[in-house]
Amino acid sequence: MPEISDEQIREYAYRLWKKAGSPDKDPADFWHQAKSELESDVPGDEEPKPMPE
Repeated sequence: MPEISDEQIREYAYRLWKKAGSPDKDPADFWHQAKSELESDVPGDEEPKPMPE
């Protein structure tokens, strides 16, 4: 499995936060969600998850 960089996690977490309406929620929650979702996309999955806009 390729290494996921902190920058990739940061960008994805930001997109998740924006998609959620920029709430006053702990940023660590979005970081952990982003890391978990990115790590779940292992080669061989039928369809990769698109990054939220």
